[in-house]
Amino acid sequence: MLSIMMISLIILLISIMVMLIASILSKKSLIDREKASPFECGFDPKSSSRLPFSLRFFLITIIFLIFDVEIALILPIILIMKFSNMYMWTITSLIFILILLMGLYHEWNQGMLNWSN
Repeated sequence: MLSIMMISLIILLISIMVMLIASILSKKSLIDREKASPFECGFDPKSSSRLPFSLRFFLITIIFLIFDVEIALILPIILIMKFSNMYMWTITSLIFILILLMGLYHEWNQGMLNWSN
């Protein structure tokens, strides 16, 4: 019992020493302004603000990503068809496609699929 306690104490002390040595050695002594600033194609990021972007373009991108993930989820349904119960496969597929169609209808109803405004 005493030997296990001694070994645990030695392991704890060694790990604390290693963490302290690593934290001391990892500190940078010189802070260079050029190395500390982010690199953005040679432009100073603090001098000019970014141009505003279209929120509609952002939303169309998000919709594209959502439907892209949905396609990736639909593809395995076709592959799993021959290995599963046909009744459960049909019910699961119909529920999944119904949820997708409800999302599409909601986006259409909100006007997110209109390209011109």
